[in-house]
Amino acid sequence: MTDKAALDHISIVLHQPRYSENIGSAARAMKNMGLNRLVIVNPENYDIRRAMTLATHRASDIILHAVVCSDLAHAVSDFNYVVGTTARLGSQRQLIRHPAELAEKLINVSQENSVAVIFGPEDRGLTNEDIRLCHAMVNIATADFSSINLAQSVMIICYELFKARLPDHQTSAPRLATRYELDGMYEQLKDLLIRIDYIKPDNPDYWINKIRQFFSRMPLRAKEVSIVRGVYRQMNWYARKCYEDGMLGNPMDPALRNKKNDTKADNSPSD
Repeated sequence: MTDKAALDHISIVLHQPRYSENIGSAARAMKNMGLNRLVIVNPENYDIRRAMTLATHRASDIILHAVVCSDLAHAVSDFNYVVGTTARLGSQRQLIRHPAELAEKLINVSQENSVAVIFGPEDRGLTNEDIRLCHAMVNIATADFSSINLAQSVMIICYELFKARLPDHQTSAPRLATRYELDGMYEQLKDLLIRIDYIKPDNPDYWINKIRQFFSRMPLRAKEVSIVRGVYRQMNWYARKCYEDGMLGNPMDPALRNKKNDTKADNSPSD
């Protein structure tokens, strides 16, 4: 394992960039700092020639090999760790890190995992819906004026990744669950919680977002997601079985009957 971030495992994701020139300038900043993987999501009036002009000849390969997608969730579905950039702070924007802290975190994560760092549109940044796809957020501190040019933001993050080194006591992180695996788990959990009436179907995402934030504090491995989803399936099966047994008039499970009798005994008045 190296003591620096595995830059080949880190992708810069530009979500709905409005200007092709900014894409080119971002690619140039990436090249300066040794990053080469660029993903462009739903760009506005994308003109590769204008992007190439600002990228210059040295960074033209990043533009030519960039992956262009139409949907952010699909674009990051195969990544193990997703970071969003934000200028705004709020209750839904949890796990805020500064660029240097983020870089230190990604040193060990990037050794065995693919990482995406998302930058939002120039005029409004990432929405709350976008950040639900993220494990953590990063904020670039500024003075009174917080609006930073897209390419400048990319340069700041890439520079911190390039120069960060791993303290001696840290070790590499194991393979984490991909965004696709996590989203499947959250959808399965949401369905189960609605079915057992723990959350209401008219606004389930409010509570699911709280659960997302909880799990994001301890990024799950792929094996752990598989275990959690197995528990959900068993709970769902057992709840359905109890319901069907009740409809058919089948006797109660002996273990539950004994528990019910014990409860009655505990609640009975003493002599």
